[in-house]
Amino acid sequence: MTQKQRILDHLQDGRTLTRLNSWKELGILECPARICELKQDGHDIKTERLTVTNRYGEQVSIAKWSLR
Repeated sequence: MTQKQRILDHLQDGRTLTRLNSWKELGILECPARICELKQDGHDIKTERLTVTNRYGEQVSIAKWSLR
């Protein structure tokens, strides 16, 4: 199974994905690249920007993906 297919299956199950949980749950480090490829393939993937606090107490922005 390809990384793109693993991501697509995950999203089609109604779950969301971030770079962190893509590594933990799917073993995919370069998730943004695969998301870009899936969008180019015609999949309607929504990108939502979230602000979270990192381990150093800093506010950072991350992407959260889901299927529309």
